[in-house]
Amino acid sequence: MGCTLRIYRNEDVKRVIAFIPPGHRHVRLLIELKDQTILLQEASVAAIVRAYIDVVTHPNRKAIELTISRLPSSERKPGYAEYQLIESGRSEEDVIAEVLRMLECSSESR
Repeated sequence: MGCTLRIYRNEDVKRVIAFIPPGHRHVRLLIELKDQTILLQEASVAAIVRAYIDVVTHPNRKAIELTISRLPSSERKPGYAEYQLIESGRSEEDVIAEVLRMLECSSESR
């Protein structure tokens, strides 16, 4: 991985809008940052929330990694997206070590 990590502080987030587009059933999340605006679909937001809650509410969990997986309709709940972010199974230690390397690389490139 290269040194392409962008770090956004709370003051860098200009606004967040959750909405359901006309003619759709699923929520989108628009995040307006200081230098870009991103739009996430509901499945991505749900995965982020799952990961966040999994770490915050667990008594000793420190990290979780979710990776993209294509699920056939026979393996997913009705109404769920074909592509889902699913637990990778990597150890917490490996995930944290990778993030620390990314942070170090990012600070060196400033």
